[in-house]
Amino acid sequence: MDKASIICHGGAGHTASDQPGVDAATQRGWQILNAGGSALEAVVEAVVIMEDDPVLNAGTGGRYRADGSLQLDAAVATSDGKLGLIMAIEDTPNPIRVAADLLSEDFHILAGRGARHFADLKGHRKASVVGSKSPSATDTVGAVARDKDGNLAVASSTGGCSGRPLGRVGDTPMWGSGLWCDQNIAIAATGIGEEILKQLLCSKVAVHHHSGTSINHALSWGIDLFDKNIEIGLIAMTRDSQATAANTVMPVCNFPE
Repeated sequence: MDKASIICHGGAGHTASDQPGVDAATQRGWQILNAGGSALEAVVEAVVIMEDDPVLNAGTGGRYRADGSLQLDAAVATSDGKLGLIMAIEDTPNPIRVAADLLSEDFHILAGRGARHFADLKGHRKASVVGSKSPSATDTVGAVARDKDGNLAVASSTGGCSGRPLGRVGDTPMWGSGLWCDQNIAIAATGIGEEILKQLLCSKVAVHHHSGTSINHALSWGIDLFDKNIEIGLIAMTRDSQATAANTVMPVCNFPE
């Protein structure tokens, strides 16, 4: 039987003031895993904790667009091949729960009004989201986990970047760029979304790891794809190991350590 574990992050370039929310999220995820819960449940509920924390840039605390609106993105994937991506959803405090509901559908991506309509059909609370005026260009919280049966899962959520245009979507809900999950590895990225998108970062790191390199080496290799002035962070979980890497400060917590 595999050893359960979880890692959460609060965004590349963020500071120690964000650490309490990341710690609380990791603790919640670990409680679920320790009680025999699934990796999927652990990462979703961990991200909900961070979405509800106004200090972090996801859900409540999301950043305002150029027109003053709040549009949120979220993503979930599991090692059995399920995927759910939500883009530019409004009036949804916990978009990660909407993304998780896509895992049981035969479509994988919903955006804007369509995403909110799906949320209504699934009974997710519709409410105004209180954002933050704190400037931000790094825009993600995330979690990766392995449960006692060896299943892997990844979940990420973002409040976007301050002042970006209505409808802008970064790397967070982009399969292969902001997240990856297969039978051997789950990865979540954070940092400058446009740069992560261009590199297809998470899929490249997964391929590099599958070529035979250690998870620590693969993450360091992924970080080194970028100029040092571009803030980038990665967390990853495999069937028998875990790792984090960043070229900047990044609030992160893992359990067990």
